[in-house]
Amino acid sequence: MSTMTYALTDSATMLRRQLKHMARYPSLTFMLIAMPVVFLLLFVYVFGGTLGDGLGGPSGGREAYIGYVVPGILMMTIAGAVQGTSISVAMDMTEGIVDRFRTMAIARVSVLTGHVLGSMIQILLGLVVVLGIALAIGYRPNAGPADWLALLGVFALIAFALTWLTVAAGISAKSAETASNTPMPLMFMPFIGSGFVPTDSMPGAMQWFADYQPFTPWIEATRGLLDDTGTDGTDLALTVAWAAAIALLGYLIARAKFNKR
Repeated sequence: MSTMTYALTDSATMLRRQLKHMARYPSLTFMLIAMPVVFLLLFVYVFGGTLGDGLGGPSGGREAYIGYVVPGILMMTIAGAVQGTSISVAMDMTEGIVDRFRTMAIARVSVLTGHVLGSMIQILLGLVVVLGIALAIGYRPNAGPADWLALLGVFALIAFALTWLTVAAGISAKSAETASNTPMPLMFMPFIGSGFVPTDSMPGAMQWFADYQPFTPWIEATRGLLDDTGTDGTDLALTVAWAAAIALLGYLIARAKFNKR
């Protein structure tokens, strides 16, 4: 067997390990999914009427706002789910299992790859649940088959990028508690972007930050695909560029930290 074949086989084994952990401890997955669901219900039913009226256009109110806020909630779902990745990686690094893996004839990259693939499956599950609840409370996207396929690719890119970033955070953390706090700012990035209100409603410096941080093009690309209004080429290019840069940064940090441990 070639080195690549061994790496793929070992990565599949580590992925099975992560899936078994998810099945054995479903409470973590539930908590990671529950938070964006709470925000979805809160913003639609408590703030949606007022915020929807402020969007302008021929229609307003709660019905208009749910169509606006869902893409931001979906980004929050991804950002929240990768918090579990950081915790899981930190537990492996601090509880000695990685030291045991080092003594075994397995590909070193497979340990991290298993976490990344497991996290992406967990993220997909969370997105399906949140989108299902959004549909149940009245969200009606206009996306066609091609839009849904493109949206899946966008979600995969963003999930891959943020997963590697939080893998790096988990390896760098000295404890699982620290690892649970490090990715928390990611959960709030959609708020300081176009996730909940248009960026042009924000004051000067905050509007500049909102326009140029990565979550805004991610949200706008998602919104364009779900509304079938045509995704802005700039937003799509920025989505790919930001995701690639963050994934590369996370991977390089994770690899360097892992090889030092």
